[in-house]
Amino acid sequence: MNNLAPCVGLLAGLLTSGAAIPQVIQTYRTKHARDLSMWQLILLNFGMLLWLIYGISLNDLPLILANIFSIVCYTGLIAMKLRYARMEKAACNEID
Repeated sequence: MNNLAPCVGLLAGLLTSGAAIPQVIQTYRTKHARDLSMWQLILLNFGMLLWLIYGISLNDLPLILANIFSIVCYTGLIAMKLRYARMEKAACNEID
């Protein structure tokens, strides 16, 4: 079972981290993120950062890789949310 544990960890990391990909793609395609909660994204990123630190302290590669990938995805969502909010505000100001 010891040899199986890293494989299970990698698979779990791929599935849970990969779950962010559809949201990133959808947000990029639609160019709006109004419905995404900024607090949820920030708290999730902070939690994943703590998991990353924990994984580094254990030298656990699956935990480290999964959290790095997730942090990149959710940081991208935060950036898109901020950018698209500014674009929507600018568009509204042009109309006024």
